[in-house]
Amino acid sequence: MEKKESKIISFLKWIFMPKSEIRKSAYILTLVFIFAFYAFFYSFPSYWNKPISLINEKYNVNIPKIQEKNFSLGLDLQGGSYLIYQADMSRLPKEERRDAIEAMRNVIERRVNIFGVSESNVYYSINGDIYRIIVELPGVKNIEQAIDMIGQTPYLEFRKERPNGETDLILQAHFEGKRLNEEPFLPTKLNGKYLNNAEVSFDQNTSKPVVNIYFNSEGAKIFEELTKENLGKRLAIYLDGKLISAPVVQSVIPGGSAVITGNFTLDEAKQLMLNLKAGALPVPIQLVSQTTVNASLGKVDLQKSLQAGLWAFALVGLFVVLWYRIPGLLALLSLFVYASLVLFIFKFLPVTLTLAGIAGFILSIGMAVDANILIFERMREEFRANKPFSMVIDLSFKRAWPSIRDSNLSTMITAVILYFFTTSLVKGFALTLFVGVLVSMFSAVFVTRLLLKLFSRLKLDKFGFLWYK
Repeated sequence: MEKKESKIISFLKWIFMPKSEIRKSAYILTLVFIFAFYAFFYSFPSYWNKPISLINEKYNVNIPKIQEKNFSLGLDLQGGSYLIYQADMSRLPKEERRDAIEAMRNVIERRVNIFGVSESNVYYSINGDIYRIIVELPGVKNIEQAIDMIGQTPYLEFRKERPNGETDLILQAHFEGKRLNEEPFLPTKLNGKYLNNAEVSFDQNTSKPVVNIYFNSEGAKIFEELTKENLGKRLAIYLDGKLISAPVVQSVIPGGSAVITGNFTLDEAKQLMLNLKAGALPVPIQLVSQTTVNASLGKVDLQKSLQAGLWAFALVGLFVVLWYRIPGLLALLSLFVYASLVLFIFKFLPVTLTLAGIAGFILSIGMAVDANILIFERMREEFRANKPFSMVIDLSFKRAWPSIRDSNLSTMITAVILYFFTTSLVKGFALTLFVGVLVSMFSAVFVTRLLLKLFSRLKLDKFGFLWYK
């Protein structure tokens, strides 16, 4: 019994107390695999929580569980609402339209997030003079609820008086019931695009609720210039095309603040404040298309995608093990680290996974092994030159690195271009591919190398068939 224990102790010393470089590699690998296992259980907590629950109940202990958190799924996988709005850019010069559509996208995205719709995807498309905003709301099954969220986003604008008393004539005609094509006020540059904040207060004279609005620095300059040019004239405030108030400008107003007055109740003023804080649109929009995506179809697609991912992982792993033997087995361990880290990133950030995004991840599995294959083929060449095992590892990685670096960098550059210059469908693919390739470089060049260095101490290099010599 003593001899058996001494052999075990000597073996553990041989593994964990080698020369300083090997010892350092062993410690680093231990930390990497500990984190990889944590990342795996973080991504799939049920594999940890179920056995831990049994252990806690049986032995009356309190081992902590991992909080259950689902992956963020896109509209095509969990269902939801898909809305298309068209922006009316007729009042804006062409050079300002792209800035306006970008501001509108930001406003609507902020709006839906305030209402608790996580993983929303809001983007725009420009086709000639047609400017559209596309809103994807995963998990929102009620199409009317989705429309209300966007529809409550107000279009705020300031208008100035027409010259030479035209405003009075037009207003008089309106009061007499006559319909004229002319509006009593002319549009200005100042609109909801420049709005920074809003709050409710009470008028000191009437005690009625009013809404104070504050513009950003650019809007403050425009507002100051407007009040300067329109002293003694009315400056009208329109909300969603309706005249709210038209106060007379008594003096130049610096600082970028204004007051919206009207016959508001307190609740109406609060609602207006919330709508304005969520963001006022720089131009009017109109709903042109609405679609509800069935969640059941997304569930089937998700199951098929996960099965495809498992098959891809299994077949790639089987190939490298059968073809490269021990190096292939180590590559499989590295591939486990890779998959755990990538899924951890997807869930932790979180990255919204779509069908295209899952396809990008599955593709990156094969690319994760590609770097290992380049290294192993280099090892084969060095083995044939009868070089020492330790030298074979260093030379293989050194000579394979330029090819690994260039191929992965070119793929990452392509993914970046796809992400910033294509539609939402392709963006999901580009993002998961980029993350997958980035992590694959770490797993192949760093983890596989440390595994090979540590495994070289087992003195198995004399068995050539195990190393694909």
